[in-house]
Amino acid sequence: MTLAEYAAQVGGSVSGDGSVEIDRIAAIEDVDDRSLTFATDERYLRNALASRAAAVLTEAPLAERVGAARKPLLIVPSARAALAQLLAALEPPRPTAPFRHPSAVVEESARVGPDVHVGPHVYVGPRAEIGAESVLLAGSIVGADARLGRRGFLHPRAMLLDRCVAGERVILQAGAVVGSDGFGYVFLDGRFTKIPQVGNVSLGDDVEIGANTCIDRAQTGSTSVGAGTKIDNLVQIGHNCRIGKGSAFAAMTGLAGSAVIGDYVMVGGQSAFKGHITVGSRVRIAGNTMVWGDIPDDAAVSGQPAQNHQDELRMQVRLRNLGKLYERVSALEKRSGS
Repeated sequence: MTLAEYAAQVGGSVSGDGSVEIDRIAAIEDVDDRSLTFATDERYLRNALASRAAAVLTEAPLAERVGAARKPLLIVPSARAALAQLLAALEPPRPTAPFRHPSAVVEESARVGPDVHVGPHVYVGPRAEIGAESVLLAGSIVGADARLGRRGFLHPRAMLLDRCVAGERVILQAGAVVGSDGFGYVFLDGRFTKIPQVGNVSLGDDVEIGANTCIDRAQTGSTSVGAGTKIDNLVQIGHNCRIGKGSAFAAMTGLAGSAVIGDYVMVGGQSAFKGHITVGSRVRIAGNTMVWGDIPDDAAVSGQPAQNHQDELRMQVRLRNLGKLYERVSALEKRSGS
């Protein structure tokens, strides 16, 4: 396709030669002279213009700051949104349905909607419900009395375990486990005794759970994840946690039991949350933050333990200056004969 045809797909405009032909979309590190690459900040745009790429997808304010371009530009309001739209056309199609592999086991009392793809070695338990147009890939499990909504997608070995509920268009990436037992024990007579975990997990519409992420079922009631929330790979959500809608959690984050997270919260990777705390809505939490207490709405925090992000930055500056301060104090002590 030509650059002008790509622009028509995303409602963008072309600056330069719109007839240039594009064979592929590629990151700057992987371009050739038939590639459309993309830039979401000024540094990336300068690098893209100096690369072998045939053209660059970017935004008008960035293009204006860089000045005269040496390559054709595809200019859009949001480069990320346009990139998502273009890449969607390249995404492999969903497996064809209806289909049930001979090795799959679907219990007689389970209810499977129309146009569902059931791959090899899938297990669907008693009284489970699978919504229309869902896809269950190899080795995935939907447990007894569990419910998966319309157009759900379970990747290989993903598990929606007994009594757990997932809304429409929910995606579980490979190896995700929804409904493992919560970490509940009582120490009696010199040993840990397991507390039965009899609750479930409830996932709202459009939730996506990353590979090898685990969400524990509640001790009683529900561990819940609100509509539209996205959880990365290798995240642990403890029992009875409640996460609001539209939030995002980067990899290797962990929530201890009964933590409450508001709506539209953004969490950087390797962050940790103490149990039984409340984080408000629209909070921004930097990576590697230790959240040991409640956080109000609209806060931006970082550090160990978490504090206001600007206060943490000032503290880090002071820590980096301690060496110079030590040298100055030592010099003053030598002069005074101390």
